[in-house]
Amino acid sequence: MQKLIAGAALAATFSLTLAPATANAPVAPALPAAQAQLTSTTAAAAAAVPVRIDSFAQDNGPEITPGQSRADFAAWLARSPANRDALAEFQNHLNANGVGDVVPVWQLVRTSSSFAECGAAGFEVAPRDKWDNIVKTLQFVKRDVIPAVGPVQPVSGYRNPELNRCSNGAPASAHRHFFALDLVPVSAEVSRGELIRGVCAAHAREGRTYETGLGFYSGVRFHVDSSGFRRWGPNGRGATSPCVTGA
Repeated sequence: MQKLIAGAALAATFSLTLAPATANAPVAPALPAAQAQLTSTTAAAAAAVPVRIDSFAQDNGPEITPGQSRADFAAWLARSPANRDALAEFQNHLNANGVGDVVPVWQLVRTSSSFAECGAAGFEVAPRDKWDNIVKTLQFVKRDVIPAVGPVQPVSGYRNPELNRCSNGAPASAHRHFFALDLVPVSAEVSRGELIRGVCAAHAREGRTYETGLGFYSGVRFHVDSSGFRRWGPNGRGATSPCVTGA
């Protein structure tokens, strides 16, 4: 009953965000058919699961893989009651551990950026026995990364064994066991230099506490996990980490 009440309350909040009209507000023009269908699908998905998908974070841009946008998520969610149930349970688990509001849960279930060429899904809820693994990672993101560089959004999280192999991940990849997230800043104004300075300082200060692994890709995409304190650069070694080289 408590879960249903929470879901209904959040669904109501979502509905108000989608349609904030009041008695004194002008009537909005009719939506094009395709947009109206997407809005209807999104609202239906939100009503079925306690998750905000109208979050503050952007869902497009050069760092977002085609097929992993908010609209793609809504379609994935609407296709399967099992997807909705699993996502609701996952959100409840995050809430119970104090990390349900760090990033939108729908972005946490983005898989690999190479999902399409691997014939995999763009979204997947990790197995329940791996949910605790991401909690410490999200704690570090909440308490150290976001204060340093502002809001961030996940672009890759859990990879199942088949997808991990296809993505050239190590057999014991932190993504494979859902310790890891690849992230990008929400703000397009955060430069690579600012990102490196802010996240490296956070890692030096609290990385050991959260057993944080830190790596950087090109641009402003970076990796964090909680499967061991370390940092690395292009060749996988600590000496080439941007935290050392500044590049």
